[in-house]
Amino acid sequence: MKRLLTRLRPQKTRTSQASSDLQLVVGLRNPGRDYEGTRHNVGSEVLSVLAERNHVDFGRAPRQVRGELATVGIGDQRVFYLLPNTFMNQSGGPVSAALRYYKMPLGSMLVVHDDIDLPFGRLKLQEGRGSGGHNGIRSLESSLGTNGFWRLKIGVGRPPGSQDPADFVLRRFSKSERSEVDLMVQDAADVVEAWLSDPTRAQENAAHRGRDV
Repeated sequence: MKRLLTRLRPQKTRTSQASSDLQLVVGLRNPGRDYEGTRHNVGSEVLSVLAERNHVDFGRAPRQVRGELATVGIGDQRVFYLLPNTFMNQSGGPVSAALRYYKMPLGSMLVVHDDIDLPFGRLKLQEGRGSGGHNGIRSLESSLGTNGFWRLKIGVGRPPGSQDPADFVLRRFSKSERSEVDLMVQDAADVVEAWLSDPTRAQENAAHRGRDV
C-alpha cells in the first residue's frame, strides 16, 4: 500500500489531470457470473488485479452509486476503484453518481474498457475523443454531458467474418488468447498505477504495449 500512496501525492509531471487528492478508476462491465471472462468485462479484470495488488476487497458502494467499490489510501488521499452494478449500456448513472458523491472533478477519473477497434493485445490511454460505438462510453457521455474524461482502451480484437460485434464482445476469450489476456491485464494495471501520478508517462507505457504481439 505504501507504494501506491506515494503515487497519490501531487506531482509536477501531472498534465491535464485536475488537481485532486481523490481519484476514481472505473472498470466497465456487465454484472453477473454469466459475463465473467468475456471481452466486454476485461476492464473489470484490470480493477480486480489492482485491488488484489493493494490487498483490498470490493464492497458495496454508497447506495446512490449502484456499484462495488474498493478504496486505497488514507484520509484525503484516496483512490476509488468502482465496478458499476448496472449493465454496460447504463454505466453512466453509477459513474456520474460517484463523481457527485465524492465531489471529484472529471479530470480525476479514468475509465477502463474493452475496444474492438484496437488490435488484440494493444493498450491506448487518451483523454476525450468519441465513443467508437462503445455502449458503455456512450452512456457515460450522455450522463456526464461530455466526453472529456480519461480512458484506457484494451484491444480485444475484431469479430471474425460477419459476426455481430455485440455478440462478439459477450463471448469469452479463447484458450489460446487467455494467456496473453492475463499478461495484458497486468500491463493495463501498471498503466493505471502510472496514470495516478503521471498521465504522460502512462500514455507512453500504454502505447508501447503489444506492438510485437
